[in-house]
Amino acid sequence: MGTRGCKAELLLNFLLHNDCDMLYLVGDIVDGWRLSRSWFWHKSHNAVIDEILRKAQAGTRVIYIPGNHDEAFRDYAGLCFAGIELAGDAIHQTADGRRLLVLHGDHFDGIVTYARWLALAGDWAYALALRLNDVVAATRRRLGMPYWSLSRWLKDHVKNAVEYIGRFEQAVALEAERRQVHGVVCGHIHKAEMRQIGSILYCNDGDWVESCTALVEDFAGKLQIVTWTQALPTHQPQALLPQAAE
Repeated sequence: MGTRGCKAELLLNFLLHNDCDMLYLVGDIVDGWRLSRSWFWHKSHNAVIDEILRKAQAGTRVIYIPGNHDEAFRDYAGLCFAGIELAGDAIHQTADGRRLLVLHGDHFDGIVTYARWLALAGDWAYALALRLNDVVAATRRRLGMPYWSLSRWLKDHVKNAVEYIGRFEQAVALEAERRQVHGVVCGHIHKAEMRQIGSILYCNDGDWVESCTALVEDFAGKLQIVTWTQALPTHQPQALLPQAAE
């Protein structure tokens, strides 16, 4: 949130139609980098925050793990604000007994860690790609075509991006292996994915800019990535998705 590319309306619709026992916010929830350069905050962004707070007050355990774009909140790890717990990372236990390391993942990104200026330049280029993405999406809507992400297509097909994603996934899986858990849930690279890397189940919940995805767990402990690209009417009954990681 805090960017024009945020699909806050779809995220709000997802939250309104799904209840959960646990909700993980896996970083970059607020784009402090972009807000520090130019202010943008739509009323739908407030609505998302209000709904998250409402869930926390209604009994959902909300754990917020800040990322590199909202890194200012990392100074408050270990504290709880309005029912929302801030943490550097977390261990989630699924209904079937598996232990999952939940983190944002930017610490395994050499560009962010060792060349911040390059990361900021990349963020500018990414913002441009998202502007183009909005133009394509608007055109497709007028033609009655479903949502399609240009920026995600570029990421999937540019060789260097594919290689970078592969290295990132391997590094995160190695950390999970070192921490002796069954799997890892992360964000950061904006690419929703769930696959086995050696003995580790690698899960990336994607984002609400390009993919509009969430990683959810059912009562039996089964994990799946849900894609939410079309708003449901508000009168439809809510589905119960316990222990959801967004």
